[in-house]
Amino acid sequence: MQSLVGSMYAEGKGVQQNYKTAVKWYTLAAEQGSSSAQTSLGLMYNNGHGVPKDYEAAVKWLRLAAEQGYALAQSNLGVMYEKGRGVPHDDKTALKWYRLAAKQGNIRAQYKVGLIYHYGREVPQDDETAVKWYTLSAEQGDASAQSNLGVMYDEGHGVLQDYKTAVKWFRLSAEQGDSYAQYNLGVMYDEGHGVLQDYKTAVKWYTLSAEQGYSYAQSNLGLMYAKGQGVQQDYVRAHMWFNIAATYGDSKNASKNRDIVTKRMTPSQIDPAQKLARECVAKNYKEC
Repeated sequence: MQSLVGSMYAEGKGVQQNYKTAVKWYTLAAEQGSSSAQTSLGLMYNNGHGVPKDYEAAVKWLRLAAEQGYALAQSNLGVMYEKGRGVPHDDKTALKWYRLAAKQGNIRAQYKVGLIYHYGREVPQDDETAVKWYTLSAEQGDASAQSNLGVMYDEGHGVLQDYKTAVKWFRLSAEQGDSYAQYNLGVMYDEGHGVLQDYKTAVKWYTLSAEQGYSYAQSNLGLMYAKGQGVQQDYVRAHMWFNIAATYGDSKNASKNRDIVTKRMTPSQIDPAQKLARECVAKNYKEC
């Protein structure tokens, strides 16, 4: 009951949201051994909600819950070890806690275990095992897992290459707002992999990703404007996106393409393009 009252204050359900009061109730329940309250209290310390941010206190409470087998605490304790918050950085111990939580079905831990096998951190690199854990997480709706699983199918890592299945996972992730998946879905439409080639739809997904600041999408969007694919050809707009991408990420390709398109522009077009780039960055890439 005390943990439930804490949740009501933390979430503002039926009462005015009050983190300090939530911490009070969580603490009472946590000190009596409630694993859910210990987890919630650990997260309050981790986030600095109702108490000063204190990673060591967060680890203390998360560990108590994790040792009781509480999956959410195990997953978050893994994060603390992975990021070195309140404890020394330790990927091996992070994997231990992620794996325990993942086996209980924790969606984020399943993704993290997949990621660790994908890149071979503290374990031999193993794409098939990465795909296994990505799939479990992706099927529960984790956007990052869906995006990475799309890459595995797109490139044939750990599974047979299958563009249609790659598109399926990219789309599910992209519709949740994942910028990397939006970019990759744009590429699939751009190149006609797993879908009919459709430049307008490619531009749609590149734009959504570019507006989140993903430089490779910004660079590809510049190409679409330069070539007039899916949009009316517009060297000014192309230069703008190349300029932004070159400055904030995809420097090599974007710089090269910016130089190419610059040679096709008049001097009176270059100044407006540079101004548009500055304005676009100031607007955080929205409605550019």
